[in-house]
Amino acid sequence: MSQYTQQPQLPQAPVPVTPARNGLGTAALILGIIGALSGLIPLFFWLAGILGLIGLILGLSAKGRVKRGEATNKGVAVAGIVLGLVSLVLSVVGAVITFKAVDEAVDEINKVTSGSSATKKPAGGDKPLEKAKDGEDATGKALAAGDSAAYDDDLTITVSEPAAWTPGEYAIGHTKGHKAYKVTVVIENAGKEKFEAALVTAEARAGKEGVKAEAIYDGKVGEPFTGTILPGKKVTAVWAFDAPADAENLTVEVSPGFEYNASVWDLKL
Repeated sequence: MSQYTQQPQLPQAPVPVTPARNGLGTAALILGIIGALSGLIPLFFWLAGILGLIGLILGLSAKGRVKRGEATNKGVAVAGIVLGLVSLVLSVVGAVITFKAVDEAVDEINKVTSGSSATKKPAGGDKPLEKAKDGEDATGKALAAGDSAAYDDDLTITVSEPAAWTPGEYAIGHTKGHKAYKVTVVIENAGKEKFEAALVTAEARAGKEGVKAEAIYDGKVGEPFTGTILPGKKVTAVWAFDAPADAENLTVEVSPGFEYNASVWDLKL
């Protein structure tokens, strides 16, 4: 019998396994994907920037956990970092494009609201006088018959003296008891760019009270300008307006388009 008694061996307790902390990498990947998609949508550049920055920070933290052995999703963390950077780049690009578009829109609005001012060319003269607002001359008076309004782009509008007009039987815009007057409007394009004549509009007022003078259409007068005026060319139209029988003047206002100020002629009847 052995003098040493063998002690029974007790089973060893299993070493507890710490679960992998992969949450940061997964969150970084999700935020990176959403951020990248947001960067592709106009006006969502700000969201792409926020999500991209958060995703980048979480991805770097997740990669640190992988190095310390606390996480196992290295590929997911790297993907989150890459998508975070992509989101930030798209955010910057989107911001530049948006701000540039807004700046251009503001310039267009300012151009439309400010309009192109006209100078006055007196009847029979070629030299424009001092630039005046809305077709008025330097004394603040409206243009006279035969005067021309010359705009910055070398577009010139001339309105003739009014002449009595007898509307046809089926004329539109003429009131019984009123008188009708026709004027000839000439538009000349002396600039370098073509001009869309379809945007030209006109309205008139008559008498001391300035009542609206309706435009008359009867197949011979009242046809609007149409088509394109090429550089060096001109077009002519005859318009007629209805005025009270006792009216002594006819005020005609012609606007070449949205980007121009209207010009005004005060015509004696």
